[in-house]
Amino acid sequence: MWELSKTFWFESAHTLHRQVETEGSLRIHGHSYRAVVTVRGRPEPATGMLIDLSVFQAALSEACTGLDHRLLDEVVDLGPPTLENLCAWIWRTVQPALPDLHRVEVYRDSQGDRCSYEGNAE
Repeated sequence: MWELSKTFWFESAHTLHRQVETEGSLRIHGHSYRAVVTVRGRPEPATGMLIDLSVFQAALSEACTGLDHRLLDEVVDLGPPTLENLCAWIWRTVQPALPDLHRVEVYRDSQGDRCSYEGNAE
């Protein structure tokens, strides 16, 4: 079994209602995010590829456009702008074009945070 991943980056702002550090979280603030999307399967015998990387990139562009330089609080169907909800939103956005989707990871490298999702984000 093979896994193939592509990465995209996005800069976004948000607010967040939390139990701790509430004052700073309630103000609009931003982060740099990195998303890694992974497909899993066997290469097509004729091409030797799981998926053409250009097709993979096109599938990710909608997700990147939907998140980059946005106020995450306003992204339709995201919910509270947590790492968990970002993973699920990216999954729902790219999965129709990536039937072999296996995992979505979102990193906030400057904070040392990472969330990973495998499965069906329903």
